[in-house]
Amino acid sequence: MRESFQKLLEKRWEKGFFVCIGLDSEFGKIPKAAQAGSVKETLLKFNREIIEATGDLVCAYKPNVAFYEAEGPEGFEALISTVRFIHATYPEVPVILDAKRADIGHTNAAYVKAMFDICEGDALTINPYVGQEALQAFLDRKDKGIFVLCRTSNPGAGEFQDLQVLKEDQKLPLYLVIAHQVATKWNRNRNCGLVVGASYPRELKEIRRIAGDLPVLLPGIGAQGAELTQALAAGLDSKGTGLIVNASRSILFASSEVDFALAARRETESLHNAIQQYRLSLNLIH
Repeated sequence: MRESFQKLLEKRWEKGFFVCIGLDSEFGKIPKAAQAGSVKETLLKFNREIIEATGDLVCAYKPNVAFYEAEGPEGFEALISTVRFIHATYPEVPVILDAKRADIGHTNAAYVKAMFDICEGDALTINPYVGQEALQAFLDRKDKGIFVLCRTSNPGAGEFQDLQVLKEDQKLPLYLVIAHQVATKWNRNRNCGLVVGASYPRELKEIRRIAGDLPVLLPGIGAQGAELTQALAAGLDSKGTGLIVNASRSILFASSEVDFALAARRETESLHNAIQQYRLSLNLIH
């Protein structure tokens, strides 16, 4: 039996690890040095070398399920094998499946089986649009992490997320309503977190105020260009932890040559050291 996602995550934070590597292993971008005989073998070889080079520096891995589904059955098999490899090689490191699932209740029960029981993910990203009732199948998994999309990192995120919603006689942007609902209503099993883009530090600060110490999965660092120090200042919780700082392409594809795994480690070390330096400046490291 694996420990719960929350316990795994907290242990990584206690050891000073906050970097999450997004395993967005787009098949067409994989270096020739990692290519093997089939799609499955290539994806798995590439992921294994990245994981072996970086596993001692991360708080989590986050495969984006879309890049595996895009390659058909072999891609899905590679995803399952990648998760199992992480569990076997670095059992202390949790795996967040970035799948953004959401549907009506009985369909979500099937997603729960696929993502948690078949793929063996420790956590999952979900979309809140269908509401708590439909998402209860995810929320009931006390041992898993459930990361709810709140304020995403894409440039057009505000089209709906910034809409003003009347709640308790005051108008709030939709993303703050989501943060409040997750923190006060959905988190009864203490297994919820939020997805908030690092490219929106002002909004992140507001969300942290509303959501308290909920874990925040923070995409947007690296290739998307978010400023790390601003995101840390806005997003660290009352204990000086609380963030899962995700970088994907900037680490995975730091080199297209035979040294791709070493380059990935260098990028991971650089991000890890920058986070530690910032926490040291706040006297959060003793």
